[in-house]
Amino acid sequence: MTLGLNVSRETSERLEAYASLLVKWNPAINLVSKSSLADLHTRHFADSAQLFDLCPPDARHWADLGSGGGFPGLVVAILAAESRPGLAVTLVESDARKAAFLATVARETGIHATVIADRIEALPPLGADVLSARALGPLPQLLGFAERHLARDGLALFPKGATHQAEIDESLAEWRFELQKHPSKTDQRAVILAIESVSRV
Repeated sequence: MTLGLNVSRETSERLEAYASLLVKWNPAINLVSKSSLADLHTRHFADSAQLFDLCPPDARHWADLGSGGGFPGLVVAILAAESRPGLAVTLVESDARKAAFLATVARETGIHATVIADRIEALPPLGADVLSARALGPLPQLLGFAERHLARDGLALFPKGATHQAEIDESLAEWRFELQKHPSKTDQRAVILAIESVSRV
C-alpha cells in the first residue's frame, strides 16, 4: 500500500498494522462505517495522507480534534514518524473507547502520539501549529475550536464535502479568516479548507 505516496517499507508496515487493528476493533466501537472498510485505503488512509502534504515545513505541533478512528491524526503521526520526526502529534477524542483504540495503535506501531481523552471545549489552549478535524462539525463550530487551539500563526486544515461553500458563507457572519481551497485527491466534490488568521467579527 503506497497511498499514492513514496513511503518506506516501515511506514507501509505501520499503516498495514493500523488497518488490521481498525478491522479488529470496528465491530465493537464503530470507528468507521462498515461500508467504508472495503475501501479503507482510499476512503480513509489516502484521504488523510493528503492533509499531511499541506503541513508547513516549520510546524512543530499538529493537533487533531475529534480523532475518532484516527483520521487524519494517526495517519499523520505514522507518516511523520520517519519524514518529520520533530513533529509532535496530539489526538483529542472524548470517547474513552475510541481514545483507547488510538493509544493502542500508537503503541502497536511504535509511533509517538499523545492521546487526550477529553472534550475539546474543556482543554486549555493547545497552541498547535496545525489543527485538523475531519467530519467533526460545521465550519462555524470548527472556527471556534481553531480560535482557541491554534497558535497565532497556525494553520487549520478542514476537509469538507460538496456543501463547503455554504458553510463558508455561513461562517462569514461570525468569523474573519484567510482561506485557501485545495481540491481533494480522493473525492472530486470535496476540498480541504486551509485557514489562517481566525478572529471573531
